[in-house]
Amino acid sequence: MTQLNAYLSFDGNCAEAMRFYEKTLNGKLETLLTFAQTPVGDKAPEADKDRIMHAYLSFDGQVLMAGDAPAGQPYEPMRGITLTLSYDTVAQARPIFEALAEGGEITMPFQAAFWAEGFGMCIDRFGTPWIVNGSLKDM
Repeated sequence: MTQLNAYLSFDGNCAEAMRFYEKTLNGKLETLLTFAQTPVGDKAPEADKDRIMHAYLSFDGQVLMAGDAPAGQPYEPMRGITLTLSYDTVAQARPIFEALAEGGEITMPFQAAFWAEGFGMCIDRFGTPWIVNGSLKDM
């Protein structure tokens, strides 16, 4: 079975972001591997040793993966992509939206939309864009 998963890129704060997502999404951070912890960690540049080479978060049957860009390489924040979460109810969706938006930027306040009883857009404090839906309507 084919599976499509998001893989996010950070600039040195991957561990902090993934721990936040673990708590917010009620998930389990199964892997948080630094460059130094890999089989070739002794060859990693000193500036990369504590950066995350690979992170793997599972939540509600879903997977979110991430890593830090190597130090010294140009880093560009996420652009042209948005992660979308859809919940059965507004009561489930609203607190997730509020947690993701805290310390970030709300680009569309959480409110009713023609496709959902609740919908909001934000960019979290780590630069990840999110759409959160609650109680999708039949279309």
